[in-house]
Amino acid sequence: MGKVFRIIGVVAVLGILIAAIVTSMTHKTPNSEIVWDKDMTVGNMDAKNYFIIYSDIACPYCLAFENAIVEHEEEFKEYIEKNDILVEVRLSDFMYEYGQSQSIQSRYSAEAIYCAKNEGKFWDYYNNLIVKVWNGWFKESGKAAYNEFNKIEKEYYIKAGKEVGLGETFEACVENEEPLADIVKNAQKMAKLVDGMPHFKFNNYTPSGFDLNWGWEYVKLFFDAGLKS
Repeated sequence: MGKVFRIIGVVAVLGILIAAIVTSMTHKTPNSEIVWDKDMTVGNMDAKNYFIIYSDIACPYCLAFENAIVEHEEEFKEYIEKNDILVEVRLSDFMYEYGQSQSIQSRYSAEAIYCAKNEGKFWDYYNNLIVKVWNGWFKESGKAAYNEFNKIEKEYYIKAGKEVGLGETFEACVENEEPLADIVKNAQKMAKLVDGMPHFKFNNYTPSGFDLNWGWEYVKLFFDAGLKS
């Protein structure tokens, strides 16, 4: 009888261990514990699917991807709602810190975007800036416009803020480089995760790069691949 109880005990312990292993393998860390900044997300925080866009305004290929989203904003919102997706933008001055060209526009734009975020206008400002830079510099000329783009001053980003209702507090934030420490910290974190811009993590699908001539249909192909992963 004692032997029987010992066998039952061993089986019970093994069952508990197997259950614990299965639970640990299937447990999904809540999105809220992974997100770098909730103000830079769109979609349901508890969504089944979690898509990350690593980006930099000084990267024309990033702008091509994100401008396609802005141009099809309603379709984008319908897509992420229908497919239960949380989208996070992770942006820093990566191109300035780690890019070959060390574009100062990477830092200027990141500072302005973070300043807008701190006033609750991340998406208003970010989308506006994407369209302005893409249409003003890269849409027609492609990468060839890079040198000219690098000549613009901070006033360009301040003016973009005024277009979405940002005022003196925003301007002072940009001029004084108030969010710089956070931007540099995020660039350092990104350097451990990516080799260049743009980089994406759509669930388990992790592509890099985007063609300047691609549009919304290619963005959807990326997203679809992420859902299948």
